[in-house]
This record gives sequence, C-alpha cells and structure tokens, in this order.
Amino acid sequence: MIDLAKLKELVQLMAEHGLTEVHLQDSDQTVQLKRGAPATTIVNHQPVIYGGPGPMPGVFGGAHPAGAAPHPAGSPAAAPAPPGGPGTPAPAAPPAGAPPDAGLVPITSPMVGTFYAAANPDSPPFASVGTAVSPETTVCLIEAMKVFNEIKAEATGTIERVLVKNGQAVEYGQKLYMVRPA
Repeated sequence: MIDLAKLKELVQLMAEHGLTEVHLQDSDQTVQLKRGAPATTIVNHQPVIYGGPGPMPGVFGGAHPAGAAPHPAGSPAAAPAPPGGPGTPAPAAPPAGAPPDAGLVPITSPMVGTFYAAANPDSPPFASVGTAVSPETTVCLIEAMKVFNEIKAEATGTIERVLVKNGQAVEYGQKLYMVRPA
C-alpha cells in the first residue's frame, strides 16, 4: 500500500510543475494520478532518437556549455530557411500606436524542460529572426526527462522575435518565439 504522505507529495509536485498526469510503477505497485481537465493545446512533436552506445553528450556528464546541444544521430541539422529573396514583399508593419507584438503569433513550449536552439553546438539554430517557418518546421529542441523533443512552428510566417536563450529552462505554455503570419 502506498504511503499517504508520498501520495500527497506527488500531488503537490504535479500542481507546482503544471503536470496533469503521472504514472509510476515498480515491481509491486502502480500509481497513476490525473488532475484537471485535459489539455486543449494540440502539440505535434516527436522525441529525437539517439543512436550509438553510451550516454548522450552533456546529459550524464553535466550541463551543456553555453550554446551547446546534443546532435541526434542520424538526423541532419536543419538549416534555417533563407529570408525572402527579391520580389518577396516585406512583412506588414503593425499599425502606429499598436503594441510591438500586435499581429504576431506565439510559438509556446508544450512542456517543462530545457530549450536548445540547435541540434548541437556546431550547428546553426533551427530558427532565428527572419527565418521563414511552416507548421512542420522544427524550431527548437526541448529536453524533458532526458528526452529531446522536436518542437514544430505550427504556424506559417516569419520569426520576428526569439524570446528565450539557448540552455534556458522553460515552462509549459511559455512563449519561445513570435511569428509574423504570412
């Protein structure tokens, strides 16, 4: 039988970290906790699969140096799309007196974790200011529980602002990028 104090602690941790579901299992016990209404945010991300034996770089050996992120084996680093060429109209500016983010669409974090702008320290960022994105464009990685999750733009447009730094801890729902819709 599970200790009631441990159960209360799990519920408190779920609330503190914005978790809606926890599933724990050992050889003789299984505990599954759910709270709140189901999330309405639809997230289209998939974990990045790492090949090769041994620990992932930086995961078991300490924190990544500034600007560093592991490179998933077998997946080439995505290059940012070039900004519009000649003949491409410039994005429309917000009306005078409008807040700076007027008309921009946020890309938010679907989970709590660590933000990585690139697949590894030697790769360019997935997305930066001026990068054209589509709903399937990978804009960053978020590491959560030793799994690196590709985060998709889920919008079509141009990155106007990057709101977090490489290696920064992010919260569920935190704005990562602002996109000017196409």
